[in-house]
Amino acid sequence: MGHKYSAVLLFGAPGAGKGTQGELLGRVPGYFHLSTGDMFRTMDRESELGKVFYEYSSKGELVPDEITVDLWSKYTHALTVLNRYAPTRELMILDGLPRTVAQVDLVRDHVDVKCIVHLVASDREEMVARLRGRAMKQKRPDDAKEDVVRNRLAVYDRETRPVLDRFDGGLIKEVDALGSPGEVLRGVLGVVSPVQESLFGNALKA
Repeated sequence: MGHKYSAVLLFGAPGAGKGTQGELLGRVPGYFHLSTGDMFRTMDRESELGKVFYEYSSKGELVPDEITVDLWSKYTHALTVLNRYAPTRELMILDGLPRTVAQVDLVRDHVDVKCIVHLVASDREEMVARLRGRAMKQKRPDDAKEDVVRNRLAVYDRETRPVLDRFDGGLIKEVDALGSPGEVLRGVLGVVSPVQESLFGNALKA
């Protein structure tokens, strides 16, 4: 097999703060945040893949597994070619993949999972409020309607939550997602910093 990207998976229900935490980590030397949601949303809606994405996202459904992983692989490779991501110096913070049990097997040839940060949010109504608030701020129509939001959460429970069962339990580290972004980040850094340092050392000296 070819090169595998060393990665930490950000895991949690929609609204748990994966994007926020990923963006914060991505600003720290030694980390690279890659969000499949951002990848899809920046696509041209008039392109073939863009139309496929919008067809599913507008209903709160997941994009088919093979399409997601194939696009992600090509997108990641392009980032390395453009020198936006340096896999020999940066730990990938992967947000949004794998989202289904089938995707776990599809990504094994591409990703060496070092640990999984599970952002735990037990208050479902708080998640609904977060998603709708985010939709208003970021003008994301896929999250604006309550029925779509609740369907996304139901899809997570049905298709994404079981993904954790496919990994060694020792890789999974739970972090409370309901604190302030700073409090959550402190918990996340406590998990990922030892991984990053063990792989790449002090990024400022690289």
